[in-house]
Amino acid sequence: MTLAEKLIKDFEQLTEEKKKEVIDFVEFVKAKEQRDIENLMNTVIAENKEALKELAK
Repeated sequence: MTLAEKLIKDFEQLTEEKKKEVIDFVEFVKAKEQRDIENLMNTVIAENKEALKELAK
């Protein structure tokens, strides 16, 4: 059984309220991942600002 299949099987056995909690948690994890990516990109840009300016010429 794949992870996705197990997740679906387990998810289907939850109450509607618990399903909402799982969905909220998944959305939280996805938002956190997006923030982490944005923070990483901001750091890369900040650390390489001069080089990026040179490349833009």
